[in-house]
Amino acid sequence: MGLSFPPFTRAVKQLLIANGAVFLAVALIGVFVEGGERWIQIHFGLVPALVVFRAWIWQLVTYAFLHAGLWHILFNMLALWMFGAQLEQDWGYNIFMQFYFFCAIGGALTTIAVSFTGLLGANPVIPTVGASGAIFGLLLAFGILHAESEVMLFPIPFMIKAKYFIMGLIFIEVFLTLSSAHQPGASVAYMAHLGGLLFGYIWLKFVPRRGFGHATSERLFGIRNSYYRWKRKRAARKFEVYMRKHDRGDYRHEDYFDEYGNFRDPNSRDQPKGNGDSRGPWVN
Repeated sequence: MGLSFPPFTRAVKQLLIANGAVFLAVALIGVFVEGGERWIQIHFGLVPALVVFRAWIWQLVTYAFLHAGLWHILFNMLALWMFGAQLEQDWGYNIFMQFYFFCAIGGALTTIAVSFTGLLGANPVIPTVGASGAIFGLLLAFGILHAESEVMLFPIPFMIKAKYFIMGLIFIEVFLTLSSAHQPGASVAYMAHLGGLLFGYIWLKFVPRRGFGHATSERLFGIRNSYYRWKRKRAARKFEVYMRKHDRGDYRHEDYFDEYGNFRDPNSRDQPKGNGDSRGPWVN
């Protein structure tokens, strides 16, 4: 059995550095400023009541850079490195970053929604911190896209296929969520994990492979092209009115413009049109 480690890809490296720097800064503030760590958790952690009633929407992202202890950040960053590096190699930097923050925000939105229901003792004034929502999204993506790959259950030297690893992980999360009914803070945190899994699946199922940027650009190009077609048709109608005002009785609209309002090639207007033949536009 061989043991190899993934590379430190660009996005993974940036996220590792950012999370580590924030964790160190918060620890130093907690040492030198009384109550400083609690202040940071309230203002930059995820507090559903503040997001909803005060519109502190930055918490949807900033909470993913705060962690509640050394083991919390170590396990999250280890999973980010071990599984995220492969996904970044598959997708590239931009798509990986979009997916990561999509899952992080999805985990936050799930947490907010559940916190106001009171389900399993959830409370909207309890802060939630950690990148676990995004990490669980990465785990789900790896388990689906690399289902047959084998991973080692560290520190146990036992290899298991990724798809079974993810199935077991989801089962454990559901169990921990249901068993944390009397621990409101824990139940909300587990809901963030499940939210990351849910939004990771939504991305893989419904978001275009080239990401939101490609989908948005395609939509913008479509709107732009529709606008240009409307301008050409409008110009064609004005030209038709002009020709009729100047007593051009032989004027036929289809001789000058196609159905999209494009001006036809003047050299092809007098050529007979065969059955099934179409005249190409002169100007697009």
